[in-house]
Amino acid sequence: MIESKHMQSKRISRRTFCRSAIAAGAALHLSPSFVLASQSNNRVKFYKNLGGGHIGLRANQQQALEYAVKYGFDGMTPDVGEFEDKSVADIREWVATMKAKGIRYGAAGLTVEYRRDEDRFRTDLAKLPKQATILQHMGVTRVATWISPGHPERTYLQNFEMHKTRFREIAKALKDNGIRLGLEFVGPRTSRMRNRFAFICTQHEAMELIDAIGTGNIGLLMDSWHWYTSHGTVEELLQLSNENIVHVHVNDAPPDIPVDEQRDNRRRLPTTTGVIDLKGFINALVKIGYDGPVECEPFDQELRKMPDAAKLEKTIESLNRLWNLIDA
Repeated sequence: MIESKHMQSKRISRRTFCRSAIAAGAALHLSPSFVLASQSNNRVKFYKNLGGGHIGLRANQQQALEYAVKYGFDGMTPDVGEFEDKSVADIREWVATMKAKGIRYGAAGLTVEYRRDEDRFRTDLAKLPKQATILQHMGVTRVATWISPGHPERTYLQNFEMHKTRFREIAKALKDNGIRLGLEFVGPRTSRMRNRFAFICTQHEAMELIDAIGTGNIGLLMDSWHWYTSHGTVEELLQLSNENIVHVHVNDAPPDIPVDEQRDNRRRLPTTTGVIDLKGFINALVKIGYDGPVECEPFDQELRKMPDAAKLEKTIESLNRLWNLIDA
């Protein structure tokens, strides 16, 4: 999931907008994890992305850039809100600063609330073209959101039609700015049991919705947690292509809990418990040529309580271990 856990960033002034070059550059020489993070198999096209909100990190874009460089991430999550009052020249200057540090953007969260009433959907949708234009200036080509695995009133078919209609309008607005939309299915049985009518909760069902929308710029937000809890397989992942995946989340699961009893808000950093077959997962991404961001979304309360430096170190260490699982 993305929007529900999004951490609000602080506004930054024009003076401080691009003033991180010296500190960030010096950090390259201070962080051993940067060297580890930069070493990768030539076949690996995806990159380690810092999603600060997922680990309880409060940081505006300048701070996130400094953290990404210092701790060895290759990308960071964009925040369109910080750029709404910036000129195109300001945005281009900022993007140039990021590029000089070797940092790119990952996927933005979808700002349209499509799950609620029609009026709210239309209000948010009307703002999307402007936001998409800003994202385009930022060089962002990916936006992602999650699909609720059930509804108290809508049947599966009714819910399918609603999602198809609304996502088609959203996708068209994004497509005009060269942006793809990633949809995340929610896998745990404990999540879909909360509503009378279950909805999309597997890779195959999500792909059926994507095919029905038919705009050509929609794919999956593939999360190792939801892949595991939906009883997904490596063989199923290998049926996909790079065009089918827009964004990736990686997590591990708590030990000694049956898969159908796992709860969505109790996860672990990847490679920390060995419950999820992350070796099979990450090597499948290599084989299909996935070329986008990979970021942690652990829902780990102990991690969130740690000082920023500790949570960043643990997060990049887990991603480095994940990269070490990639076959030579």
